[in-house]
Amino acid sequence: MSEPAAHAGDTFLERRFRFAANGTTLARDTMAGVTTFIVMSYIIFVNPQILSFAGIPALEPKGLPFEQVLAATCLVAGVMTILMGVYTNRAYALAPGLGLNAVVAFGLVAGEGLSFPAAMGLIVVEGIAVTILVLTGMREKIMDAIPLDLKKAIAIGIGLFIAFIGLVNSGVVVRGTPVVDLARLSTWPIFVTFFGLTLTIVLRARGVRGDLLIGIVATTILATIINEAAGDDVGFPAGTASWPSDVYEKPDLALLGNFNFDAFTELAFVSAVVWAFSLFLADFFDTMGTLVGVGKQAGYLDANGRMEDIRKPLLVDSLAAVAGGAASTSSATTYIESASGVGVGGRTGWVAVIAGALFFPFMFFAPIIGMVPPQATAPALILVGFLMMTALTEVEEDAEGKPTGRKLAGIDFTDLGIGLAAALTIMFMPFTFSITRGIGIGFLAFVTVRAAQGRPREVHPFMWIASAAFLLYFLVPFLQDTFDWI
Repeated sequence: MSEPAAHAGDTFLERRFRFAANGTTLARDTMAGVTTFIVMSYIIFVNPQILSFAGIPALEPKGLPFEQVLAATCLVAGVMTILMGVYTNRAYALAPGLGLNAVVAFGLVAGEGLSFPAAMGLIVVEGIAVTILVLTGMREKIMDAIPLDLKKAIAIGIGLFIAFIGLVNSGVVVRGTPVVDLARLSTWPIFVTFFGLTLTIVLRARGVRGDLLIGIVATTILATIINEAAGDDVGFPAGTASWPSDVYEKPDLALLGNFNFDAFTELAFVSAVVWAFSLFLADFFDTMGTLVGVGKQAGYLDANGRMEDIRKPLLVDSLAAVAGGAASTSSATTYIESASGVGVGGRTGWVAVIAGALFFPFMFFAPIIGMVPPQATAPALILVGFLMMTALTEVEEDAEGKPTGRKLAGIDFTDLGIGLAAALTIMFMPFTFSITRGIGIGFLAFVTVRAAQGRPREVHPFMWIASAAFLLYFLVPFLQDTFDWI
């Protein structure tokens, strides 16, 4: 053994995280942790904006307080990411998930009329359900029941949905004739949005780490300069794009524990159950895809594509969902941006420990973060949407598992059952402004086509059960109008 390795073996951190055995060093994993944090830190800005309905005057009165969501977001992300690193010794980071927060804000609160505590209670329920499945070993088995192409379609649909939210919140897409239209490209907020989008794209093309964060900061600076020079009537939402009177603020953690289970009485019971099931599906698929995708890059998978002790990261992830609901941040989940730290050589749980620790200081600077307008975060949402859409493309591998460089379409659209179900999933999410409806329509299309083809045995029993639940979900409005007891 070399002298550095021998010296490293004498330290507590080496014994705990086994840097040498994982082919890395303390310094490398420390920098990898910083990289992961920088790349995913956009959630500190974006999650409070989505849950507070920032930039949407008609919904803002229903939103959660921006500062409280920010503090809770940093707390949940920090604690659960550190737990992931210490318990699993894997380089995975967690934070409230984009897509899931949109379901809570726009689907449950704005769409169904639930209070935020009731909506967060459904997150807690789905998190507990996922935890039970992990502890019983059922989560891995259920994952195998969903056709791979439908899993990819769900990721793509969520990506389009997230991008659409960014375009709407920034004012680029507006109500028009007949339904939506492109806003007039003659206002400062629209100019700022396209400046941020162009800058972020250039940074991404140049391979700059932290492109999303840099884009948000630079665009906020430009918006603030314009707002201060031209006056408050420029068009940015009130309180944004202007320097706050206070820079430091004590974290307000009033949202911790602010949840209940009233969704099962405020909504039809069947509807509440299906919503919880839909949240479970979204959380379920996102996590499995991230664990496998990042795990493959990090060398965590064996020759058969399986990860040793996969229940450990699955357990932390499921508990993070419960924590996110209990803290009113929406479900926390494992982030695909963890691949950024792995990409610079990070391999151990120390990467997650560093990334998690860096969330805590931002709890004290809510006024600074609150000045970020939705026009500055829209580019990040659009780029994250793009990243999720890349699930459509996969790289062909040879017999030894090495990439050949050839790119293949990830969804077989020549198969009517798979192709139609995937297409409807992708289309219905942004077009109906609902992830749940997209998943439900896709499942129903898949089982309907397979049944019509005389191939019902090719459909896993879980898919039939899930489709029946979705059918009930779509029938709930009719049943409510017909039967008083629902």
